[in-house]
Amino acid sequence: MTKQEARNIYSEKRLQLAVGERNRFDDLLLIQFQKLVLPALHCVHTYLSLESKKEFTTDTILHFLEFQHPGIQFAVPRINADHGELEAILHTEDLRFQKNKWGILEPMGGEVIDPKEIDLVLVPLLAFDETGTRVGYGKGYYDKFLSECRKDVLKIGFCYFEAVDKITDSASFDIPLSYCVTPHRIYEFG
Repeated sequence: MTKQEARNIYSEKRLQLAVGERNRFDDLLLIQFQKLVLPALHCVHTYLSLESKKEFTTDTILHFLEFQHPGIQFAVPRINADHGELEAILHTEDLRFQKNKWGILEPMGGEVIDPKEIDLVLVPLLAFDETGTRVGYGKGYYDKFLSECRKDVLKIGFCYFEAVDKITDSASFDIPLSYCVTPHRIYEFG
């Protein structure tokens, strides 16, 4: 399956999920995530989910991480239009947000964090394959961002659906996930 085929199929499947089914999947994703044995975490980068695309909302994951790792800091993404890159912005109580041209909430101002300071990146995705290749929305921002992080950064995706066999058009710059959490299992990648 190509990335575009996966985007088309899985974005439609996600949009077709009934509210009750999605809520049940959200609960199961949290239960599965809690099974992961994670190292000490100091800084986690998380995406801001799009309700219009029925993305998994990471709020419960972040609350769990706060409980497990007191003092943890969170960063959220912002697209730097001048450089075409994703920046990590430290999330603080007074951080304000606005929608960008894609309708995604982004921080206004805020402190930019060096990607090398991040221990874990919660990565948005539509689908993934059995080798950890992630299918996002096709802009490449996360692959560029992940290439700037430390080599040992954990990359975790959440998907309502199980892995496809193989994404046939993965590229050399695609950065594989460390784990992908689904409602019924955790996939671990080399």
